[in-house]
Amino acid sequence: MTEDQPAGTESGSERRDVVVPLRVYKAVTVFSTLFAVISVVAGFILVDVATQRASAPASEIDVPVAIAGIACILAGTVVYAFSTRFRTEEMGKSKDDAT
Repeated sequence: MTEDQPAGTESGSERRDVVVPLRVYKAVTVFSTLFAVISVVAGFILVDVATQRASAPASEIDVPVAIAGIACILAGTVVYAFSTRFRTEEMGKSKDDAT
């Protein structure tokens, strides 16, 4: 650990939590989870349609629809991952910061 580094952080892997009021935290959690679930389910439906329920030969797969499905799955994953960075003041520090 160097002098200019906060205690409890390792070089290059600093976690940046966003402290928000409880009302904002609840809204972010609800809507990001809702978006993530809908996006992942829609992505799997699109992949299922593109591959004709996984029964189509490789030459008959609808590639743009399959890519759109994978993009939906990735979008849901990214939104959910970033929503976990929000916390309220009452939640305290993350376990990574405890020393």
